[in-house]
Amino acid sequence: MGAYIRKRILLGFIVLFGVVTITFLIARIIPSDPAAKWVGSRATQQQIENARVELGLDKPLVIQFARYVAQLIKGDLGYSLRTHQPITKELAGFIPATLELVLLSFGLAVLIGIPLGIYSAKMKDKWLDHISRLFSIGAVSLPTFWVALFFQLVFYNYLGILPLGGRVSTQTTILYDLPKITGMLLFDSAITGQWDIFIDAFKHIVLPGITVALYPIGLVARMTRSALLEILNEDYITAERSYGLAESRILWIFALKNTLGPTAIVLTLSLGYTLVNTFLVEAIFSWPGLGNYVATSVVTLDYPAIMGVTIFSAICYILLNLAADIMIALDPRVRL
Repeated sequence: MGAYIRKRILLGFIVLFGVVTITFLIARIIPSDPAAKWVGSRATQQQIENARVELGLDKPLVIQFARYVAQLIKGDLGYSLRTHQPITKELAGFIPATLELVLLSFGLAVLIGIPLGIYSAKMKDKWLDHISRLFSIGAVSLPTFWVALFFQLVFYNYLGILPLGGRVSTQTTILYDLPKITGMLLFDSAITGQWDIFIDAFKHIVLPGITVALYPIGLVARMTRSALLEILNEDYITAERSYGLAESRILWIFALKNTLGPTAIVLTLSLGYTLVNTFLVEAIFSWPGLGNYVATSVVTLDYPAIMGVTIFSAICYILLNLAADIMIALDPRVRL
């Protein structure tokens, strides 16, 4: 098990080094002058040249790359060309809001997707199975921006029961001091006992949270159903039925645990996907998260910020894949 984990960690470092190399080279190929962006649009040529020296852009590409890797090892992602602030500090301010959305979608994928896939497999080719498959395909196929706009139209414009966007209402920001412990407002307001803020924040996260959650719910439901149908045809399941064991016991205890491998992979990959691909949802719902930060950085060609987000997302994918590999490796057949 230890050798298996060490091998996976080594492969993760190789992938991360490849991502760092590719993003660094692409950032240098982009037709943009970082030094000019650093000093502003009204800077003189001398100021631009001084900025080039300050940023180390006057050095050979190999030296620039070596310095960048050395900074990354220390946890330094550089400075934003737009705000002149450390990218690590900026990411720390945007990640918690996105993490709230991602954790909500992850929780819904587990609570809804897995039971939906189980009962779909149990009721194969019956009306519940057809409805479940229709929902799963629709959840995966529908464009995210369309779902977000549809929810806003129905629940805000027509029904008026949920807010249009934002993280909290203007009234809440005026009347209360928002807790800043972890940056995740629901958690912070709950542990500090500020339930008025919690209720308002919960109302604001419902629509973007469900929008983000639809894709992993559909994906997990489809994967659980497919894996479970294969398991239910195994000989040991037939033997357990011949012993007179209850169908629910066979389904939830003996069959389900053997589907957790592929389901865990789908959950972890969808978690990494949603963590860095929420910019459409965040833009539509005015959610101050990582996606909003990426969208602004792309528009302004702030390539150090884009590189920082790319490296952060790569690290998340590697760690999540490692977690999935470890969970799968609990099966001795996989380790062998």
